[in-house]
Amino acid sequence: MTDEQPAAPIVPHSREAEEAVTGAVLINPEAYDDVAEFLAADDFYIHRLRWIWEAFKQLIERRVPIDLLTLADELERRDQLAEIGGPAYLTSLINQVPTSLNAEAYGRIVAAHATRRRMIQAANRIATLAYDESQEIEVVTEQAVKALEAVAVRAAGDTLLPLSVLLSEAYDRVDRSSRTTELPGVPSGIEDLDLLLGNFQPGDVYVFAARPGQGKTSLELSILLNAARQGKRAAFFSLEMSREKVVNRLISQETKLNTLLLNVGKIGEEQWPVFTQGLERMNPYPIYVDDTPAITPLQVLTRCRRLNLRSGRLDLVAIDYLQLMKPGGRAENRTQEIGLISRAVKTLAKELNVPVLVAAQLNREVEKRADKRPQLSDLRESGDIEADADTVVFLYQPDANDKGNSPQIELIVAKQRNGPVGTVSTRFIKNQTRFESLPNQPGKTTNTLHGKPL
Repeated sequence: MTDEQPAAPIVPHSREAEEAVTGAVLINPEAYDDVAEFLAADDFYIHRLRWIWEAFKQLIERRVPIDLLTLADELERRDQLAEIGGPAYLTSLINQVPTSLNAEAYGRIVAAHATRRRMIQAANRIATLAYDESQEIEVVTEQAVKALEAVAVRAAGDTLLPLSVLLSEAYDRVDRSSRTTELPGVPSGIEDLDLLLGNFQPGDVYVFAARPGQGKTSLELSILLNAARQGKRAAFFSLEMSREKVVNRLISQETKLNTLLLNVGKIGEEQWPVFTQGLERMNPYPIYVDDTPAITPLQVLTRCRRLNLRSGRLDLVAIDYLQLMKPGGRAENRTQEIGLISRAVKTLAKELNVPVLVAAQLNREVEKRADKRPQLSDLRESGDIEADADTVVFLYQPDANDKGNSPQIELIVAKQRNGPVGTVSTRFIKNQTRFESLPNQPGKTTNTLHGKPL
């Protein structure tokens, strides 16, 4: 029996990702600016791809458009074209790209592998220092820390930006918005709510809170459905209802068929055309549903990232509901647990750079008061929900004894970090789980901002 030598570890890299990000820039040169913010030529492990990335940089600096011809000419000028495999290799890069829309994701993979290689180099450097007993331990420790810091700083990038750069970005942002009549962000489909909130903005957390049965889930689904009709990609994480029930609610909202009939599968013969036509309209809607119970914010983040890579970037994420999530970490009590979840959801919104809608339960104290309008202190189990949310919207039914099918529901914007508070009146059609705008009646103000009509 012979002893076998263990195989040498493979140096961290991804040929596929390096070729994909390079080919994606060739297909869509505008992607270079986004990727070049965090990816440099020396992040590439494969030398010929490193040379191509350096050539991209040279073309951009000389304000020469990137395409096959200009790239080949630049590589020829640098005496590298033949060595990389000639124009045929450049063409092959284009043919191997799954989609140019995911250039940033491919670049992140390349950058992550580059960081791993630098960590290995730093570890080797630290090992060499540790074996050198001629050096004082203080010197060894200092040099070891510097080696790791160099890797960490490179991986983190430059996040401290001068005001001049931020002002330039602000100008570009306002200039883009001024050229269109549409507000930036994702609209809710309820016009007065969109005017009050300025649409749902990336990186912000919107909490929709109410007692059970007030329509929190239906409101979230109404918003997702409206966004999907406009081509916005949305993910819905249902911790309480099954996928089947969620889909039935979406169908009911789209077709105006009774949700109960869809749940039991008993619709009349005259309703079948409405049902089938509704399914045809909904088929292309980019909505994704996950019904994993007790999911953690980290699991939501991971699944959204995977969806971004597979199907394109999300525009909106909704979670139903916050108190059913698990923190993914240890907490001494329920209040700390909810606080961990709340902060993790805020981090989730920032990392994905999308609006995150979260349903939340109110405590029973609201039912004990004569005035049952919800207050921020009614948020159940933790004040961290109020602190971490960018916007808090309460759902309130003024006439709680209304047994009709279409009660009025007030959406009370009790907190908005970057805007005003106010109240918007809507109609909730319960048997269709559908919200719709409530038009102002003559002589009556239904939608207010600080007590004034919207």
